[in-house]
Amino acid sequence: MNGIRTVAGKELARVFGDKKLIFSLFIMPAVLMFVLYSLIGKAMGGMMDDIEKHVPSVYVQNAPEGFDEFTKSLEVDSETTYLKSTDSLDDIKANIKSGDADLLIVFPENFLETVNGYSNGMEIPEVKTYYNPAEDYSSEARSTYANTLLTAYQQSLLADRVGDLNSLTVFQVDLDESTSIITDEGKASGKMLSMMLPYLIVMLLFTGPMSLGVDAITGEKERGTMASMLVAPVKRSQIVVGKIIALSLLSCLSAIVYAVSIIISVPRMFNGMEVDGLATSASFSILQMVQLLLIMLSLVYFYVAIVTLIAVFAKTAKEAGTYVSPVYIVVIVAGVLTMFSGNSEMQLPLFAIPVYGSAAAIQRVITGELTAAQFGTSILGIVVVSTILTALITKAFNSEKVMFNA
Repeated sequence: MNGIRTVAGKELARVFGDKKLIFSLFIMPAVLMFVLYSLIGKAMGGMMDDIEKHVPSVYVQNAPEGFDEFTKSLEVDSETTYLKSTDSLDDIKANIKSGDADLLIVFPENFLETVNGYSNGMEIPEVKTYYNPAEDYSSEARSTYANTLLTAYQQSLLADRVGDLNSLTVFQVDLDESTSIITDEGKASGKMLSMMLPYLIVMLLFTGPMSLGVDAITGEKERGTMASMLVAPVKRSQIVVGKIIALSLLSCLSAIVYAVSIIISVPRMFNGMEVDGLATSASFSILQMVQLLLIMLSLVYFYVAIVTLIAVFAKTAKEAGTYVSPVYIVVIVAGVLTMFSGNSEMQLPLFAIPVYGSAAAIQRVITGELTAAQFGTSILGIVVVSTILTALITKAFNSEKVMFNA
């Protein structure tokens, strides 16, 4: 035990004695995440406000008599230009494509005469709208006109034709849609968060062990300090345990910094936004915080173990970095997979897969859907694999060929 404490204490003293390491591991991540999420939230909020305040540029060709007054009665805010049937539309369509105009509405000629003279079997006139879905202003203008103004105008003309619209209505569905919604507010709020947070967490947690592990093992082999440690009257298994404990503690502190930063910063990005018509109000319960922290800590242990194993077999820090890079890519891919899987049904054994299972568990923590079995499987699976890796590291430490780069 004295050997373990000595090795662990040496590693902790090395890191906490270096102000640059303290800043890069514990201070900079918190500041970056807070600033990043605050800026993203501000930018997204500003973009939505900009779309709402924008007055769309709309062109209407062959507008039927009374359409202008009808538009004004609905208080649709737009800069509307009315065109004759002989006016060319090419320049307007080009402007819509470039984003200089938002919407073009084309009524067929003699529109009202066709509508009023309709009889069974006649062709129904079509009103065409032209817009650019790649432009937010254009999409919003089309949505407003097609779903609000033109629909209301259609109902108005139909009422003029048949008189009482109720005679054409057999039944109605959800007059007040808000009273039909039955949802878990926590799940609704976490829906958007669960798409990107698991990916960010599993990726960012790897950065601490990646830098610390390589320097603590391969770096010491290069500097020659590892050789001195190996000939000291300390069991090599104790050196392994001491190194892993120290690296895990440091990485866990880094994980805690990330967790606290996420809990504080992420709500600033999503509060007030809407998902499927429901306002999001990002928050975490005490249980969610504990589950998130435990999953992150187990994930850190795995990262430390796998980076340490790579660093043991590498002869130089550069070589270790080369070996660690593909692992980092795998970590990123595992996180990305959860972004597109949603909260679909997932077999329980899959939660035991390191990184992927942890990311899936984090996703369900955020939406409040993580079961005790899924949580336990995720923790147990990653701890078992990490323990096996630790045993392999101990075996490698007992090999003179590996440790002395023979």
